[in-house]
Amino acid sequence: MKKLRIATMVTGHFTTPPPQGIVYAPMDIAVDVSEGLVKRGHKVDFYGPEGTKVNVTKVISAGLRPLNQGGGLPILKNSQVGAAETDKLFHLWDQYLIAKMFEAANRGEYDLLHIHPFDRAIPLALANPKIPVFYTLHDPIYPWRAQVASLFASPNQHYISISDNQRKPAPDLNYAATVYNGIKTELFPFSADHDGYLFFIGRLHPEKGVAEAVEVARRTGDKLLIVGPPVTGDYWDKKIAPYLNDKIQYVGFVARDQIFKYYQRAKATLVPIQWEEPFGLVLTESMACGTPVIAFDRGSVPEVVVDGKTGFIIKNNSIDDMVAVVKKISSINRADCRNHVEKNFSIEKMVEGYEKAFCKVVN
Repeated sequence: MKKLRIATMVTGHFTTPPPQGIVYAPMDIAVDVSEGLVKRGHKVDFYGPEGTKVNVTKVISAGLRPLNQGGGLPILKNSQVGAAETDKLFHLWDQYLIAKMFEAANRGEYDLLHIHPFDRAIPLALANPKIPVFYTLHDPIYPWRAQVASLFASPNQHYISISDNQRKPAPDLNYAATVYNGIKTELFPFSADHDGYLFFIGRLHPEKGVAEAVEVARRTGDKLLIVGPPVTGDYWDKKIAPYLNDKIQYVGFVARDQIFKYYQRAKATLVPIQWEEPFGLVLTESMACGTPVIAFDRGSVPEVVVDGKTGFIIKNNSIDDMVAVVKKISSINRADCRNHVEKNFSIEKMVEGYEKAFCKVVN
C-alpha cells in the first residue's frame, strides 16, 4: 500500500485540542484520524492556529493566531464587528489555512487534502481540479448544503459520510465511503454490573429529547441522571426543571474524561432523539461501557445499535414503547454491548476506513 502525504485541518478558530470549556466533536475525530494514519506510516501535516498540538508529522500554523481564544484577538473587539462580521471572520480564518494547504499541494507536497469544514473549501477545490480533496461530513445535509455541494461539484472532490442515513438528502454526491466515528475504547471501560438508574447525556435542547427522557423516568419510576452543559429558557424551565427531584437529578456538565463513570453505573442510556442525527457518539460510548441504549429510530441509530442485542430501537418513536422496553433491559447482555463497539466502532476501525477510502482514490 502506498504511503500517503496528507494535509488536514478542522478549524482556525481555536487551537486543537480546544481550550477548556469548548466541546467540538470534529476536533476529536480529526485528531484521532490524523494520529492513526501517522501510526500506519503515512505523512500527515495538521494545519491549525498557533498553539495547536497534535502527534502528527508536522503542525503548521502559517503564522495564524486562534481567532476566538484567550479573550479573542483585538479584531473581534472592534465596535464595528457584529455577529455577521464575526461569522465572516470565522470563515476567513479557516480559509486562510485551507489556502495554505492548496498552495503546498500545488507545489507537489501532498497527495491529498482532508478538510473537515467542507463549505469553506469547495471554491478552492473547484479551482484546483488536479488536487484530490476529501471532506468529512459531520453535520446533517440540509437542502442548502446539498445544493451548494452540487453547485461546486468536481471530480476531485470526495465526501466521507459518517452514516449511510446521513446521505439520504443528497444521495448523488461524490461519496468515497461511509466511515463511522470511532472512540478510544480504553477511555470507556466496561462494567458488568450497574446501579439501576437511567442516564441521559447531551445538549439539553429539544432535538436531543431530554424532556422525553424525563417523561420516561417519571412513568417507570426509575432514577434518572441528566448530564449536559447548563442552559436557560422556556424549554428547560417548563419541560425539565419542574420535574427535578431526588429521583430525577440534573448533574450538570461533566468533563469528558469523567463521563465513563456515569455510563458504567447506568442500567440503560436513553436517547429519544427528535432529529436525524448523523452519528451519535453517546450510542457507542454507552455501549463500550456495557450499558445498553434505548433510542428512537432516527438518524444513525439503526446502523449503530443492534435491536434486542445491544439495546432497543423504538420503531415508532413512542414514549409508551420506550417505557415498556425499560422493563426488559435486563435481557440485554452487557458484554455484547462492549464487544459490538470493539468490533465496529474503535479508533482503529475508523482509521482503517479512512485509509482505504484515501488509497482507493489516490491509487
